[in-house]
Parts: sequence; C-alpha cells; structure tokens
Amino acid sequence: MKIIQIFPAAVQCLLKSAEKRRPCRRRLRGFTLIELLVVIAIIAILIGLLLPAVQQAREAARRTQCKNNLMQIAIALHNYEMAFERLPPGSVNASGPIRHVEEGYQISWIVQMLPMLEQTSLFARVNFSEGAYGISNAMVRNTRINTLRCPSDPTDTIPLLNGAASGASNFAGCFSGSDVPIDLQNDGCLFLNSGVGYRQIRDGASNTILVGEKRLIAGTFESGWISGNRSTLRNTGVPINRGWDIAPPPVPGTPPVPVQAPSDTATSGFSSYHSGGAQFALADGSIRFLSQNISPQVLSLLGSREDLQIIGEF
Repeated sequence: MKIIQIFPAAVQCLLKSAEKRRPCRRRLRGFTLIELLVVIAIIAILIGLLLPAVQQAREAARRTQCKNNLMQIAIALHNYEMAFERLPPGSVNASGPIRHVEEGYQISWIVQMLPMLEQTSLFARVNFSEGAYGISNAMVRNTRINTLRCPSDPTDTIPLLNGAASGASNFAGCFSGSDVPIDLQNDGCLFLNSGVGYRQIRDGASNTILVGEKRLIAGTFESGWISGNRSTLRNTGVPINRGWDIAPPPVPGTPPVPVQAPSDTATSGFSSYHSGGAQFALADGSIRFLSQNISPQVLSLLGSREDLQIIGEF
C-alpha cells in the first residue's frame, strides 16, 4: 500500500498498459446461408461423381457372380456327359412342338443334372411319374436354386404358371440356331428328347453355345426351372436383348405393359441385365460375354452344333 501511495501515477500507467495487452474477445458467428448452400452443392457434386463408380463396382461384382453360376452349370453339364456319354435332353415330352402351357410331361434338362449341381436331395424328391406339373412336384418346382439366378436381375417376384416365383431360372439351354419351336429335330445341344454327345457337335465345342442368360420379365409367365419349355430353353435366331419378351421401359407413373407371346410355341432369344450383352457357356466349358451388337449370322451359327460353317473370332 505504501508503494501504491508513493507511486500512484506509475501503478495506474502499468494497469492501463496491461489492459491494452489483454486479448479482446471476438463475437462468434455461424455460417451464412450462402456459405451453407455452397457446402451442400460441393457435397452433392462429389456424391454425383462417386456414385456411378460405386454402382459400376457393384455391377462388376454381380456380373462376376453370374459368371461363376454359369460356370457351375457348365461343369455340371460336363459331369453329366462324362457319366452318361451324352448331354441331358433339353425337354422330355411325348411329342412336340413344346407349348408354353401347363400340360404334358415337360421335364427340363436342369432336373436331369440336379445331382451334378449338389442338389441330390432335391432330385430325390422329384416324382418322375407325374411330370413337371404334377401335384407332388409343387414343392420341388417352387424351390429356389441360387445357382440358377443372376444377381443383376432386380425382379425377384415373377408370376409363374403355378402362382409362385421362387422357382424361376435366369439361365436357359440353347436348342437351336434358328427362331423355331422346341421340337425333335432342332440343331442345338439341348432340345426335345435330345441326347447329344460331343461327337455330334461337329462345329467344335468352342464354337457352340450350350447355355446362356435370359431375363425374367414382370408380366410374363415363367414355368420355372423344372419345365422344359421356353422357361429353360432359348434359341440364337433372335438377337441378344431384342426378343419379343423384352418389354419396353414403362412410362413413369404408369403400370408396365404386359408382354404377349406371338404364340404358345414361341420361345424368343437370350437376354440379360448386364449392360451391352449377355454371358454364355460354350460347349467346351468356357464362359464368354457376347455383345448385343454381334452379327445375327454369327450368333445364329453359334447356336447350331453342326452347320459346318467357319465363324472365326467372335
């Protein structure tokens, strides 16, 4: 106190200089509306740039899984041929041509090779005395087999002739290189009551399509993998993704237009949800992706086992 009383002017000078050196508190403020909109716009642009890349990566993974499923089917067919020295019949029925109706025997080629697909228990439940549409086979034909489904297909609830959807297949055998009904004299590898051995594939196994993809179209009827009709058999006389069963994209806000078959014996061609084409298993076991812009003549020749024409690269 004595020092302050003695030097009052000096103390006041020191206090004032300390107040000047003390940092002043700034008033905090938030983002302005313009700044917030700019940040949102930048985030939206980044998402717009990254989302297509993510979708492409997912589609690539689904396409690889689809290829693996097709490979398993090709291996199963080869194992069947090694065991019986011939490929399974594309469809077993008393007579032809095969109609896409719920009648007849119509056991498909897929049923014959179920043991080769590690589906022995399911094969044991098939009542071969009743055929594909027998009452005792209702549970079997409604069973979903994941190997027969393409992960890229978004339709998982397809109305079937028997009222179910789980028994549908995204893969079909090739019965002909021409757009004709399924019958006894087709030139493919899997057709009505067929029993083709590899010696009969005169064009060469690497030049002959065995199995390919097909879409499941909402509004059409699918008999499922148990049925040896157009649900499991297609031809290469129709360009890829251009068959009558490929419905046009629906107009936004309106229901999809139902697809009508030209006749009950019409089969259509191969198709897929992969961009630009579809995947096929050749008779030599290789898996090939064929562009939907492939020459119709070349595609037709690939579906025939003995046209004896030179194809070259495709």
